[in-house]
This record gives sequence, C-alpha cells and structure tokens, in this order.
Amino acid sequence: MSNKKQLVVIGNGMVGHKFLQSMVNSDEMQNYDITTFCEETRFAYDRVQLSSYFNGKTEEDLSLVEPDFFEKNNITVHIGDRAAHIDRDKKIVTSDKGQRISYDKIVLATGSFPFVPPIPGHERENCFVYRTIDDLIDIAKAGKESKVGVVIGGGLLGLEAAKALKDLGLKTHVVEFAPRLMAVQIDDGAGAVLRKKIEELGVSVHTQKNTQGIVDGEQCLHRMNFADGSHIETDVILFSAGIRPRDDIARDCGLTLGERGGIVIDDHCQTSDKDIYAIGECALWDGKIFGLVAPGYQMAQVVADRLSLKENSFTGADMSTKLKLMGVDVASIGDAHATTEKAKIYTYVNGADDVYKKIVVSEDNKRLLGAVLIGDTVDYGNLLQLKLNDIALPEYPDALILPQRDGSGATGLGVEALPDAAQICSCFDVSKGALCQAISDGATTMASLKECTSATTGCGGCTALVGQVLNKELEKLGMDVNTDLCEHFAYTRQDLYHLVRVGKIKTFDEMIEKHGKGYGCDICKPTLASIFASCWNDYVLETPHTGLQDTNDRYLANIQKNGTYSIVPRIPGGEITPDKLITLGEVGKKYNLYTKITGGQRVDLFGAHQEDLPVIWKELIDAGFETGHAYGKSLRTVKSCVGSTWCRYGVADSVTTAIDLENRYKGLRTPHKIKFAVSGCTRECAEAQSKDVGVIATENGWNLYLCGNGGMKPRHADLFATGLDYETMIQYIDRFLMFYVKTADRLQRTSTWMMNLEGGIDYLREVVIEDSLGLAETFETEMQNVINTYQCEWKTTVENEEKSKTFKAFVNSDKGDSQIVFVSERDQIRPARKEEIPAQLEEV
Repeated sequence: MSNKKQLVVIGNGMVGHKFLQSMVNSDEMQNYDITTFCEETRFAYDRVQLSSYFNGKTEEDLSLVEPDFFEKNNITVHIGDRAAHIDRDKKIVTSDKGQRISYDKIVLATGSFPFVPPIPGHERENCFVYRTIDDLIDIAKAGKESKVGVVIGGGLLGLEAAKALKDLGLKTHVVEFAPRLMAVQIDDGAGAVLRKKIEELGVSVHTQKNTQGIVDGEQCLHRMNFADGSHIETDVILFSAGIRPRDDIARDCGLTLGERGGIVIDDHCQTSDKDIYAIGECALWDGKIFGLVAPGYQMAQVVADRLSLKENSFTGADMSTKLKLMGVDVASIGDAHATTEKAKIYTYVNGADDVYKKIVVSEDNKRLLGAVLIGDTVDYGNLLQLKLNDIALPEYPDALILPQRDGSGATGLGVEALPDAAQICSCFDVSKGALCQAISDGATTMASLKECTSATTGCGGCTALVGQVLNKELEKLGMDVNTDLCEHFAYTRQDLYHLVRVGKIKTFDEMIEKHGKGYGCDICKPTLASIFASCWNDYVLETPHTGLQDTNDRYLANIQKNGTYSIVPRIPGGEITPDKLITLGEVGKKYNLYTKITGGQRVDLFGAHQEDLPVIWKELIDAGFETGHAYGKSLRTVKSCVGSTWCRYGVADSVTTAIDLENRYKGLRTPHKIKFAVSGCTRECAEAQSKDVGVIATENGWNLYLCGNGGMKPRHADLFATGLDYETMIQYIDRFLMFYVKTADRLQRTSTWMMNLEGGIDYLREVVIEDSLGLAETFETEMQNVINTYQCEWKTTVENEEKSKTFKAFVNSDKGDSQIVFVSERDQIRPARKEEIPAQLEEV
C-alpha cells in the first residue's frame, strides 16, 4: 500500500478540476494519491459557455480536461459515480457504486443544483432545468417538436436559457417574479433598457409574475397560470430560478451548514472538520455563496496552497461581471444599487441607441463604489480598475460615462496608473505586480507570460491589458518591444505600406525577396494583399495576388457556416428602384437563396453554392448591380435617412450625399472594414455617430464625425469639424482615410487607431485640417487614383472565362457539394443543424 497521503476530491466540475490542476502544478503533488468522483458521465467542461452547444460547439470543444490528464498525473477518477457518504470517524468515502476510499483529506467541490419552485405541475413533460450538457440534449430534442418556450427566471442564467430557446426557433417568453430582469445585478433604469433590447430581439418579457400552476394547454402542451389571473401557453418550460448549494453529503456527515444551506468554511476554505475543505458554489464564506467561477478558482488555489504548506487565504471576491446576453452587452460593478450611505449617483441614458450607464461614487466624489452598463460596456475595464484599486476619480466623475464635453477622445486609465496589487486576471487572480515580476524574471513574450502566470488562459477578457503590461515593462527594461508583423517580415504594417509605396512593389514574391524571408503565412499574405489593393487597386484575382487573400476575398463573397456563400450587391445609400428589387427577388427565388435586409440598408442573399456565384453575379450585373464588397476589408455601406427630399425635418439631401460618398470610396481597401452614414438633420435617424465616418446636416453645413464603430466594443464617433461645405467635407474625408490606410495596424479599427495616436482627435485635426505633416496633397492624389481605377470585381470575374472556372466545386465535374444540407423555416432555407443532417451524410 502507498505511503502517500490519500486525498479525495468530490466533484469534477469547473472548480473541482481547477483544484486538480493546481495540485498537479504544486510541489506537494508527489506526496499525495488523489482520487476524484465525477457524478456526470463526462469530465469537467465549461459551463460558462454552455449555450454555445446550441451554436455548434461539441462536448470536446467545451471540455476542460486535457487528453490523458488523469493517467499522466496518476489520478484515479470514478466517472458516473456519486460520492454518497463520508464516515468521518473511519475516514472513508463511500460511493453509489460501492467504492470505499480511505482519506486523509477531502475537498468538496459538489457545486450547486438548479432551484425548481414547488409549482404544481413542475414535474410535467418537457419541463427542464438548464444546467448540464444532458439537459441541453433533452431541451434540443423537445424543441424539435415544439413551437413555444418559456423560461421561469430572468437572471443571468435565465436569459442564457432564453437565448437557447430562441436559437432552437421557438417563440420565447421570459417570466420573472421580480419587477425587472437581472434584479440582483442592475437597477430599474438599466432593467428597462435591457428589457427593451431583449424584446426587440423577439423575446417576450413578463415581470412581476407569480406562477401558480402548470396545467394542460389548449394550443400548446402546457398552460402557465399566474396569480394576477393571466396565463401563457407553452410547449417547453425551463426553470432558471436560481441555484442552491449541493451540501447533502456534508449535512449527512454532520459538517456545519448555514441557516439557508451551504457548507460553512473559514478563510482557509476549511469546514468544521479540519481535514475537509469545501470550494465553489457549495461553500459558504462569511454568509455568502459565490455564484461565479472566478471566486471558485480562487478557493481552489487557496486549498492547493494550504495542502502545500503555503500561506494563502480566501478573503472574499469581487462579483463584478461583464457579459453578452442575447447579443446585449451588460455589466455590473460593485455597489450597483447605491446601498452605501450618502453615495452619489450619475446616470447617462441614450434612448436612441438603448444605452444606459450609471456610476455610484462616494459622497466626496473621489471614489467609485459601483456601476451599471447596458448596451455599451466599453468602459467596464477602466471602471473596474478604478473600483478595485480605489483610484481617485477625475474632477467631474460623470466624465467617465458621458460623451466628451469638448469633443476630445476618451482618456483611458492606462496600465501605468494601476498599482502592483491591481488584479489583471480575475480567473487566476494574477496581479499587475505578479506579471511585472514574471517579465523581470524572463517571461518576455505573451506565450511565456501565459505559461508561468496562467493569465489570459481562462475567459480571455484580460488579454489586451496583459499585453499592455508586457509592452510597458519591456520598455522599462530597455528591451525592444517586438512589433514585427510575423516571422517572415521584421516590419510593422505601416513599414510594409511604405516599402510597397516607395518601392512600387506589386507582388508578394517581390516583397518577400526584397524585404522578407521564407514563404509567408496567414498573417502577412492577406495583410500585403490588402496593402497592394490600397496602393494599386489592381484586380484582386490576378495571378500575382492569387493565394494571398482569405476565403472571402478569394471568392468575392462571404462564406457561411455550412460552406455556402452570401451575396451582397451594392445598394448605394440604401436607395433602390422597384425593378432592382424585383431582380433581387427573382434571383433569390431562382437559386433558392435565403434573403434578409441588413442593418446597412442592403439585401443579403444567403445559401449560394460556390459554383453558382458567377452566374448569379451575371444576372445581378445585368440588372445594374455591382459588388458590395461585403467580403473585403473595405467600405461596406453608407447608411442614410431620406433627408430633405421627403422628411419634414430634413435640412439637406442625405440620400444623394450618401450615394456620392459610397460611389466615391467603394473601391478603397482598408486595414479593417469601415462604415459610413449620413443623417439629413440632427435627429440622427441614420445613426451617423456610430460609424467610422458620420455626416450630419445642420443649418450651417455638414458636421463631420470620425472614428466610431459598432461591433464587439461599440464607440461613439468624435465630432471632428462643423459647418463644412460639401467640397471641404470630401477633402477632409479623403485625407482622413488615406492617413488611416497608411498608418493603421493590421485589422485595426479606426477608433482604436485614433485612440493610439499621440494627441488623439486633436492630432488628427492637425494632420487632416492643418496639414501638419505636409501630406494633404499626397493623400488626395492617392485617393483620386483609387477612384480612377475602380472596377467591379464581380464584373471582371464573370467576363473572364478562366477566372469563372475557378469557382467550380470540383475540377472534373460540374456537380456541387452534396454534403450541404438545408431545411425550410418560415418559408425560406437555412443551414441544417447537426441533428437534422441525414445519418448517411453525417457518416460521410
């Protein structure tokens, strides 16, 4: 028998497995034999990303366990077996399947279970909880035969569950007992904005509803009766009304529990038995259950350190959170409800964009206590660091959330302002000081820094901040910060742009021969393809450029999840004739394409087979359409309102201006995709202030806004110049765009590029308006060359028989790809989900 100490870990969820990883990485591992019980039939997986299972993620994708992890580390694992009883006198753990394991120490990581309210009828068919992969499999199966789904509970997990039902194609309702969604995290104002945004996505929200019973329905399987006399009929019900700690095994063996459950632990995560620890959602520390994964990870590390005779304590955890619920950005920090005595509240509401921001500050305006952000969470990182590190606020605290008073760009907190104790990575509790020390000890690359600190390897949300710390510390150490584009070119994108311009280089082979090494890669090839296109505007499918672009550019269309393509013809300014609308309908019908009106005032045609692209383009070109460049890093759309032509508020012809701008810049390739908008008055119906280039008509001329964007991190554009005549406005846009193309990094949005310029928007004004670099004439000449050399790439392709042949799916056959499967939904096609694909095709 082994002389090692026996350690039993009960539970192999996210926190239980994190503990095992921490032990494996400790020196004390050699002194323990470890046995773990995994009640589910699969090892630890990422419950935070559980909903992605409905979007194509597999069990393997979600798994947190490296291949052969248990074998490599000599850990005994009992899968599909629940640890049922602990005999504390004999120090034996017994399982449901009869395993009897002696122990010296136990770590309880039993997690929690979903609370199902004792509503009469809750046990009926198609009533589920939303907790495990098995739950999701059952929900998906029920969803195939259902039309309506209801989630009981409007918290974080409830909204995740609602998204799952929506993804299954069900008409979805959320029923919440409280007066607002996410009642714990956000206030009434934020709740109203969140509700509006979610209802706009097609989910019905019912607050202040007390479900009294679930009975047979008339139109659906169930009828839910509420205390106020109203009711809803539904086929599927998901319970997401909170969690309860799984403390039954602790209760059974006499460990101390809280009044409302939870295994009581001290700062060392020890229970009332010094040989038994508890971590994660089953543990009750200072009367609190922590329902996020990061505190559980901290507890896991504390126990691993204590078993290794290292000093470490759990002293609570920040419960701030940022996430995207059904596509809606939501964040909550600290004292979001302003419960602190004499706290002050500053609120910003942008009803047009459904943005709500609130900060809670101390009575003297010097400390941030909490915050709520809905619809725009770009400030979350800065606000969280201000709160966590007790950093003094600016003179006007509301400047942290309000649009800039003077039109200048927002000033970030910056890593230099953070103390060494600042927590950079919450998943693994990595401080700025720990990162700096690791860098000083030789971890001078992101890869080595990740390996020695684990920062960025959890949720990944701290990656950008870790990179900033790394670069700043390397500068302090007198080391060069490697800005090479890739291993083949020891240059930045800006350097490569200048080399191409000055050397008049037009092919990748010439570029790598003169300035690079090797054969190129997936970073430098598309980057140089974009630079060549920006500089010379040649046909992108000519032989010198072949193989440089990614799939979208190569086939002049956007590849979709099932291998088919979407076709987006240009509709300048959103203006289209009835004849052209008819053509789009006829083409969609003829080739059985899914049609959708986009947010950029275009019609998108989905489901085109690769071999059909040229013939579809031909029909569109014959009707007067041209490529919309939706596949390229280029100008996508110029959105417009109807302006003074139709609108009684309009002061200028926004449609004509939008069409002129789109036709002027439609051939320009840029480091990142860009979007424009033109509003005919300050009512801003075209949402110009959220675009890279926004133009708004006023009585005094055009107001020009620059460097806004939507997407993952939305940002309002900055007011660049006011009262412009048309010619001056065009001149400024020409200069701005060519300066961006010349100096931005690869895949860098205009907003990020501008904020990285020393001096921000003021410096941009100096370059564009005052011509401080003396390059204005060059910018205008280069832009005119792009305009003069424009060609519709679709038209050039369909007129070239040899180029059209490259779109065939198979060289020796005219047949298409038989593995592509569609199903019908709402009278249109959509890609088949995995479970809808015929077995014989799936096997192939």
